[in-house]
Amino acid sequence: MTTQVIVLNGGSSSGKSGIVRCLQEEVPDPWLAAAIDAFVDSLPASLRTSDAGIEFAEDGGVAVGPEFRRLEAAWREGVAAMVRAGAKVIVDDVFLGGPASQEPWRKALAGLNVLWVGVRCEGAVAEAREIARGDRPRGMAAAQAETVHRGVTYDLEVDTTHAESLTCARTIAARLT
Repeated sequence: MTTQVIVLNGGSSSGKSGIVRCLQEEVPDPWLAAAIDAFVDSLPASLRTSDAGIEFAEDGGVAVGPEFRRLEAAWREGVAAMVRAGAKVIVDDVFLGGPASQEPWRKALAGLNVLWVGVRCEGAVAEAREIARGDRPRGMAAAQAETVHRGVTYDLEVDTTHAESLTCARTIAARLT
């Protein structure tokens, strides 16, 4: 069966978005991108600053509430529906809860051919990228660098600490069936 979904999991500023863009250029078929950042950006402002939605602490911590979880579940099901309707999708996510965050994706994507990819990056390197970006609370990248991977099962792992996004994308593309 042909790979239908690529799920990238990695901490903030680990390089997932760059890998997605490179993958879209490297693979012959069109692949849609479904990024958790785009989902968060699509939330009404009231849910981006509320304990019912998502809150970003000054130290980089992230807290999500029940309304965020409800809408996130709908988003996951929507992504799965696009795949079942014939689209190929690259998911860019941050498994804040490790395997507890992977499980809802496993359920939503049940019956589909999924390539699970861990995107690693040393905390200090991710933190430097975070500072250069200037659009994230400082400390988020370092806090997430390892925690998002604990207990998560992958088919493949790439590390952007010293490898460029294109190199990582080519490694992933080589694993597509």
